[in-house]
Amino acid sequence: MSSSSLCVGVVAPLTGRLAPLGSPLSYVLRRLAPRLARLRGGARRRDVNVVVRDSRSDPDAARQAVRELAGPDGAHIVITMAGTRVLPAVTAACEELRVPCVSTTFPWQAYLHTRGAVPGHRFRWTYDFAWGLDDIAAVFADLWELAGGRGAVGCLWNDDLQGSLLRHDHHGFTPVTSPRGHTLVDLGAYGEPADGFRAQVGRMREHGVDLVTSAATATDLALFHRQAREAGVRPRLITCSRWLTYPHTHTTPAPAVHVELADARVATLVYWSPGHPYRSGLDGTSCAELARSYRQDTGAAWLQPLGLAHALVETAHHALSVADDPTDRTSVARALAGTRLDTIAGHLDWTRGPTPGIALLPLVGGQWHPGPQGPRLAVVSNSAHPDVPLTGELTPVR
Repeated sequence: MSSSSLCVGVVAPLTGRLAPLGSPLSYVLRRLAPRLARLRGGARRRDVNVVVRDSRSDPDAARQAVRELAGPDGAHIVITMAGTRVLPAVTAACEELRVPCVSTTFPWQAYLHTRGAVPGHRFRWTYDFAWGLDDIAAVFADLWELAGGRGAVGCLWNDDLQGSLLRHDHHGFTPVTSPRGHTLVDLGAYGEPADGFRAQVGRMREHGVDLVTSAATATDLALFHRQAREAGVRPRLITCSRWLTYPHTHTTPAPAVHVELADARVATLVYWSPGHPYRSGLDGTSCAELARSYRQDTGAAWLQPLGLAHALVETAHHALSVADDPTDRTSVARALAGTRLDTIAGHLDWTRGPTPGIALLPLVGGQWHPGPQGPRLAVVSNSAHPDVPLTGELTPVR
């Protein structure tokens, strides 16, 4: 690589359990390759190389990928997304090796917690755009209220990172949902993968709970739903973040899981959709156009990470373009810290986040509706972001 050329490093889950979620990023990189080949940075035109390293859906492999990008590959900026253990491994390695990094799809409280930091801490090299656990709680409370008012909500949370953060006295769900009249009933922690939910179903019956919230995998949530249904305590509504923001048909091949979750009509958070009213500042593509092109080019339905993957590339391109010296990593990190950018995922502003290094994205509420081509994610609640059009009505299970 010449001293005047630039390198964008990418850590993506090309293989392993997260591979289905890496597909949108791979697609965006192919789509935007002509736009990335050359850019004007530091008052001159520069060639740009994009180097993709496979995280293999594993934290250790992800750290090794960063070492290769920071060393032999000479990356001036790294982008990454996906994985509650993989993403923190990438960002921590970038911070240690002093490489600017932009990441997404990770709530900012979890982003800090997994790196041993507290709100107010300023990382020098790493930047994230996403939403907060409080934002998820507010959207879910909207959905519970659409399903029939305020009351007890059963919490099906694991015994790992997600569960501990969602239970947190300050960062979790209670500070948001309690003032709105919701009582959270912890149904009991479980390990992943779960071998059964008889105890949790029993607590659900004991407390008269018919609304449930979770952050379970598709497989575990399907098992819970089946055992609750068999026990005669079927939830009227399940809200689920994490894996269920993606179609369950993408995250597991098991037909029985698909049938069970289609019957459950799971509701979830929506951070990007074809109906979002944004255009890319890099190539002018609208959300609807990107989703349509993805379907035409891959034969697969759009996924929420598609828009965020596009915004990742837009952000990297912007930082290299506006940095005083894009060949100097310190200059690129400084450019990221001051970035305010309109993207296909919305307006990103790293100067006004809830804590340094974070740009917030708003959330709306969605529900998976069965359709002839598989699950369809309908936007059913938009109180926090009314510019996003509703595309369906919340349908509790009767």
